[in-house]
Amino acid sequence: MFRFQTFLMDARSISRYILVATLIFIGGGVLGWMSTGVLQDIMLQQISGLSEISNELRQSENVQWSFFTFIFFNNAIKGVLVIFAGALGGIIPVIFLIINGGVLGFLLHAAWQQGISYYEVVVKGLLPHGIIEIPAIIIACAFGLKLGVMIYKALGEIGMETSTRSIRLGAYMRQTATASLWIVILLFIAAIIESTLTYFLVQ
Repeated sequence: MFRFQTFLMDARSISRYILVATLIFIGGGVLGWMSTGVLQDIMLQQISGLSEISNELRQSENVQWSFFTFIFFNNAIKGVLVIFAGALGGIIPVIFLIINGGVLGFLLHAAWQQGISYYEVVVKGLLPHGIIEIPAIIIACAFGLKLGVMIYKALGEIGMETSTRSIRLGAYMRQTATASLWIVILLFIAAIIESTLTYFLVQ
């Protein structure tokens, strides 16, 4: 049940939702790149909050360990919650994708405006851990989106005979359990890379 192959098969079965989640993430990135007014203020608040936390972590005795624990638990908790928060109509995963894509787009645009090398920002600062972290988050949101759609459909089948219902939430919850485990593992690996290799490269 919890094998990696099972996770890959489950992810393949929701490929349409992964595509939708990817497009929402990219859309959020475009909004972040073009952000002005209220949207820009939201992006700045997100970045400001992360900057304050980063400065606090740098004051700890073991900086890299502090970064690892914060990054891992922050991402892992959000990664799992966004799956099951999809039960609220899939709204939370959509918001999560837009905000995360928006922050990334905003940072890339800011780097471009300031003439900062994209090699420094993307290849050294994002790619080492992002190649695992971003897909993991997108897949988590895709599972959340599908759960939201299934809840909508299940509500429409209330009152129908069990044998005639098309929605099998029990089977899908098994998939979300497997997905949660592997999302956490992938984010654990990404956190190790971000707090070691990425940390070293951006110094």
